[in-house]
Amino acid sequence: MSVPVPSVLVVDDDEAIRRMLTAVLTKEGVAVAAAQDGVEATEAFRRRHADVVLMDIRMPRMSGLDAMKAILEVDRGAAVILMTAFAEVGTAVKAMRDGAFDYVIKPFDIEEIRLLVRRALEIRTMRADIVSLRRELSERYGAEGILTENPRMMELRQTVAKVARSNATVLIQGESGTGKELVAAAVHYGSPRATGPFVKVNCAAIPEGLLESEFFGHEKGAFTGAVGRRQGRFEQAEHGTLFLDEIGEISTGLQVKLLRVLQEREFERVGGANPIKTDVRIVAATNRDLDSMVKAGTFRQDLFFRLNVVTLKTIPLRDRPEDIRLLATHFLERFTAQNDVVIRGFDPAAIDCMLAYAWPGNVRELANAVERAVVMSTTSVILPEDLPESVVKPERNPLAAAGVESPADLDGVEVGRPLRELVNEFETKVIRAALAHNGGNRARTAVALGISRRALLYKLQDYGLGAREGAE
Repeated sequence: MSVPVPSVLVVDDDEAIRRMLTAVLTKEGVAVAAAQDGVEATEAFRRRHADVVLMDIRMPRMSGLDAMKAILEVDRGAAVILMTAFAEVGTAVKAMRDGAFDYVIKPFDIEEIRLLVRRALEIRTMRADIVSLRRELSERYGAEGILTENPRMMELRQTVAKVARSNATVLIQGESGTGKELVAAAVHYGSPRATGPFVKVNCAAIPEGLLESEFFGHEKGAFTGAVGRRQGRFEQAEHGTLFLDEIGEISTGLQVKLLRVLQEREFERVGGANPIKTDVRIVAATNRDLDSMVKAGTFRQDLFFRLNVVTLKTIPLRDRPEDIRLLATHFLERFTAQNDVVIRGFDPAAIDCMLAYAWPGNVRELANAVERAVVMSTTSVILPEDLPESVVKPERNPLAAAGVESPADLDGVEVGRPLRELVNEFETKVIRAALAHNGGNRARTAVALGISRRALLYKLQDYGLGAREGAE
C-alpha cells in the first residue's frame, strides 16, 4: 500500500509569494495547493484537508485569522502556520493560543519555512501514529483481551464492554492478583477516551505525605524540595482515565479532597490558589471491603457512594479452574518469547499439579509460576519439577487431604468380608470424602491422594462414582 504524500496549502494574496513557496515546498516532496485569500483557503481545505496550512494574516475578503478558525472547525488537527508583519506579532502570538501551530515574520528566511513545515508534518505523523497505537491497544486490552472460558468471567467481560462506553465512575473490587488493573485497562481502552492517556496510581506504594502532590501536582516552593511546578496525575490524565489502585489506603484528609474533585471537577495544585478544571474519568480498585471500612469510620461514606457508581467484581482463580490451562498457555507463549526459548507446552502431570493447586495469589501467582518454569526448564515441555515447590508438593497425609482426620471416620466397615471388597469400600469412602473436601475438583483430588488423574478416573468408573461425585 502506497504512503500518501503530505500536503501543504499556501495562502497569500501576493502571487509572487505563492509561486515561490509552491516551488520551494514542491522540492521538499510535498503536494502543494494555493489560494489567494481566506475564502478560497477554507473552500480548498474543505475539498481536501491539507496537513499543513501556510497562510498570511492580512488578506482581502477574509483574514488569515478568520480563515484559521474556519479551518480548525473542520479539522482540529490541522497545523496552521501564520505569516505576519513585525507589527502584528502580538496578534500572531494570540492566534497560537487559539490553535495556530506557529508563525513566521515577513520577510522570512526560506530555510525557516522549510524547517517549520517539516516539524509540523513530523508532529502530525507522530499524532497519527499515537492514534493508531491507541487503537491497537484498545483492540488488545479492551474487554475482548480478558482471557476466559468461565461463564461468570464472560458475564464480567460483557459488563465491562457496556460500562466502558459510558463516562461513569467505576469501582473494581477483588482479591490481589485477580486482574483488577486488566479490567481497568479494558474499561479505558473500550471507551471513547481510548485515544487519551491511561494514568495509573498505586495509592499503597506512595508515601502518605506525597500522595496529595502526586494526585494534584504542586507549585514551585510549595514545600521543601519543590524546585519547580509539577503536574499531578489528574492533569496528566486529562481527557483520559485515571486508575486509582488500592483506593482504600488513602487517608481521610485526602479522601475529602478527592471527593471535591469528583463533585466539582476541579482542584488546586499544592501551594496553588487557582482552581484547575479537569476532564478525567475515575476508575478505582481495592482488595479491601470498603463497605466495612465505611461502617468502621475509616472510609468516607460520601466518597464511597461517589466511587461506587458501577461496581465490577473480579473472580478468584480458584473459582474459575477452567481458565488455569488457558491462562498458563498464554503466559507460556509470552515468557518463552521474552526468554527466546522453545517450549512446546506442559506435561500432563504439570497440568494436573496446576489444576490441583488453589492459587491463593490468583492469576499473578500463576504468571510467576509459569515464568519460573520457563526459566528452570531444560526440556521441550514444562515438567512438574519446573514448577514452584508449593504448586507441586501435595499434602503429606492423603487422609488429611481427603478430609478424613482419623480411621474412626471409616467406622461401619464390617469384618469377615473378602479383603478386596473391604478395600474397595475403603477406597470409595476416601475418594468420596476427598472429592467433597476438594470441591469436586478431580485433578486436585488426584494430587491430594497421591495418584494420577487417569487412575482416579478409572476408580470413579469402577466404583460407580459418576459425574455427580466430581467435576473437571
